[in-house]
Amino acid sequence: MSASVSSGPHSLAFRVMRLCRPSFQPDPPLRLHPLDLIAGEDLDFSFRSRFHLQNPIDAMALSGFLILPQAFGAIYLGETFCSYISINNSSNYEARDIVIKAEIQTERQRMLLFDTSNSPVESIRAGGRYDFIIEHDVKELGPHTLVCSALYNDGDSERKYLPQFFKFVVANPLSVRTKGSTFLETCIENHTKSNLLMDQVEFEPAPNWTSIMLTADENLSETDSKARKVFRPPIVIKAGGGIRNFLYQLRSSLNESSPMKVEGSNVLGKLQITWRTNLGEPGRLQTQQILGSVHLSLTNQTDRKRGPFEVHLSENESNEDRAVMVNGIQTLVLPPVEAFSSTKFSLNMVATKLGVQKISGIAVFDVQEKNICHSLPDVEVD
Repeated sequence: MSASVSSGPHSLAFRVMRLCRPSFQPDPPLRLHPLDLIAGEDLDFSFRSRFHLQNPIDAMALSGFLILPQAFGAIYLGETFCSYISINNSSNYEARDIVIKAEIQTERQRMLLFDTSNSPVESIRAGGRYDFIIEHDVKELGPHTLVCSALYNDGDSERKYLPQFFKFVVANPLSVRTKGSTFLETCIENHTKSNLLMDQVEFEPAPNWTSIMLTADENLSETDSKARKVFRPPIVIKAGGGIRNFLYQLRSSLNESSPMKVEGSNVLGKLQITWRTNLGEPGRLQTQQILGSVHLSLTNQTDRKRGPFEVHLSENESNEDRAVMVNGIQTLVLPPVEAFSSTKFSLNMVATKLGVQKISGIAVFDVQEKNICHSLPDVEVD
């Protein structure tokens, strides 16, 4: 027979403090001597010496002390959420046989982080507390809820259940924009309020591709070149919208005689990004699969409205295998284009052979005029 659980006034209460980096305590460099309030500055002949810095660090207005965070702060995707939880007994009686649980709830799942069901806490005396630490790798965006619960016997031996909820929102620390072609350009933007020191920005290519990061050539001596390999210069993305660009060269790893599977072969790979904040807190983020596509723009160069248009890829009547094929719909219907304006559309294309190949046969057909108003010139791709 199970005992009944009461939800009346509680003897216990949870307190949650986020464990994160401390901050420097600024100390204003302007200091006044207590004697200035009694005797004036003119009578104190040592006043001039107070303009001199006794220590070089005095110019930074830092006292050397660190202060704990005064607010919960922002939590970003890829970070480790670490929290110090204390359950306090504010009553005059002892709480016994305490089962404590702590879990994270998101829109998709629920993760148990701490549980004492197998070995309940024997007791928490009046005015006492029980402390523990939880850690959770943040892998989802959006609202999160930290649920702390306790099942215990109060001073009257009544079984009580205490749930407490602490809500926070996980934001995206970075925005990654890519331009997919043989050369993949990645733009990483810092959305946080602190500088990010990039440990790793690595592109993990799909099985059919290999990648090489391209960097600027620097005229360094042999000694400086060896030292640069050992002491790598830091890659810092400044807070509040700082941007850093990375360039990768992609090559197909298949032999020319090997057949290439067209379905899903426009997947290029994904980015693996790791970083640290000002005081060394780590973060890790992995992007979704990056797809390669051809982006086209149709511009109306006449002084009147044209269209609607139909874009199609003509069939090659020769028996030769095509080196570049359209992955998906081969005919697109575009809306009318106003005079001297433009519209953009995309075609996903897949290469089936290595080397320099031509993309040809893309034409724009005017539905009202019943004629081809423009054919895209041959475009060479590697």
